[in-house]
Amino acid sequence: MSEHPPWNPEDFETKLRAKEIYYHIHHPYHIEMAAGRLSREQIQGWVANRFYYQIKIPVKDANILANCPDRDTRRIWIQRIRDHDGDEADAGGIEAWTRLGEAVGLSREDLWGQKHVLPGVRFAVDAYVNFARHASWQEAACSSLTEMFAPTIHKQRLAGWPDLYPWIDQEGLAYFRKRVSQASRDVEHGLAITLDHFRTREQQERAVEILQFKLDILWTMLDAMWLAYIDRKPPYFNLQS
Repeated sequence: MSEHPPWNPEDFETKLRAKEIYYHIHHPYHIEMAAGRLSREQIQGWVANRFYYQIKIPVKDANILANCPDRDTRRIWIQRIRDHDGDEADAGGIEAWTRLGEAVGLSREDLWGQKHVLPGVRFAVDAYVNFARHASWQEAACSSLTEMFAPTIHKQRLAGWPDLYPWIDQEGLAYFRKRVSQASRDVEHGLAITLDHFRTREQQERAVEILQFKLDILWTMLDAMWLAYIDRKPPYFNLQS
């Protein structure tokens, strides 16, 4: 047992929110994107690789549901799957991201065929899904708390892209508009689960580690994209004739 007393809920939440300094909004790829310095190819590379993450989000959430015995939690959490997979009333976030892909000049076939997904991105995203499959549902829920930092990055794109990247059809930005409110709603639920479940100091420190793990996933995805699209060193580049 830890020798240190647990943090009170306010301090615990502050510790979690302090992880924002590692959020991928601070990655050089996003810094270049926000400054309008990415080429068409670099924007397309990001959209195509991020699509792999988008299609795995409901898979991750389905694993959380499969491990969760609490009906009330499942009733709330299942909305995340609807948000991305869609239903009769709304085509959902995956379709919205597909339209973003089309807006930046990618074909639907290439997106869904995962033609441009880098091995490093695939490995990182699959690691996240694997974590959600094997961790407790509370730990997997905690890993979703990077959503605390997401509204800022969505608002940044909505404010900047129309002027910085006028060649992108603005209808393609619908995903970002939706996620501003959806992410805030999801954070409220995920944070409540985390603050309630992780009560000892040892558990709380574990929660902070889990959040860092998820931040590492997002950062690593961009590392792979930077190497491929900025440094012009795609996988096996040195073996190409």
